[in-house]
Amino acid sequence: MLTKRVIPCLDIKEGRVVKGTKFLNLRDAGDPPSVAEAYGLEGADELVFLDITASHERRQILLDVVRRTTERVFVPFTVGGGIRTLDEIKEILRAGADKVSLNTSAIERPAFVREAADRFGCQCIVVAIDAKRRSVAPTGGTLDFGLGTLDPRHKKPECSWEAFTHGGRTPTGRDAIDWAREAASLGAGEILLTSMDCDGTKDGYDIPLTRAVSEGVRIPVIASGGAGEPRHLFEALTDGCADAALAASIFHDRIHPVAEVKAYLAERGVPIRPCPRP
Repeated sequence: MLTKRVIPCLDIKEGRVVKGTKFLNLRDAGDPPSVAEAYGLEGADELVFLDITASHERRQILLDVVRRTTERVFVPFTVGGGIRTLDEIKEILRAGADKVSLNTSAIERPAFVREAADRFGCQCIVVAIDAKRRSVAPTGGTLDFGLGTLDPRHKKPECSWEAFTHGGRTPTGRDAIDWAREAASLGAGEILLTSMDCDGTKDGYDIPLTRAVSEGVRIPVIASGGAGEPRHLFEALTDGCADAALAASIFHDRIHPVAEVKAYLAERGVPIRPCPRP
């Protein structure tokens, strides 16, 4: 059985790690290389570095920050934000990243996913999807996503989600689940799925969304948005069928360190890579 992954996320703005709620009210959370190194030593399985304003500001990603971060990190490392060309992907991989994350550029020109996968390999290409609920079921009803019975705590009234671009600023009109399927068919090696509604709330992941995408594609899915305690990661990896769980606030604020989360998961039978001994 493949092990599940625990992935801290470093959202970057103006060269600093930041964290917000529902993509707003950003606050400083540290220096990227220092934060990344600490997570690597704690036992993070991977790291994700997202330059969250690069697409909105239409500028290239901060390559210097990538280089300084990767010099101190020895776990797989994904970099995303404002990537629009094959040359930019090449520069980021040369700077030390293992994978790149595409969002705005991919949904604006889906063929870019295929071109990137053909050039660098599917294993290097992550398609990030920022999804927001857009439809509500009748009051008192529960929706059937075609996924079987969910835990009652996770029966939510939303019946669809819309994909957004430009750091969650721009609605696309595209169904997030349909887009995930298309991205996989184009050669994406992984989906990084973020619930905009749950992001930063610490109330838990959007389990119906996570499970719908996980069951809808045959590539790994990283659940993102809403982690507040170890139980939430457990739910994303089990009820949500995700292959990995990404979190930021609980790690940045030292509420639940990586080692504590992984111990919690292991105790409950989730296959997980053990943390290094201190």
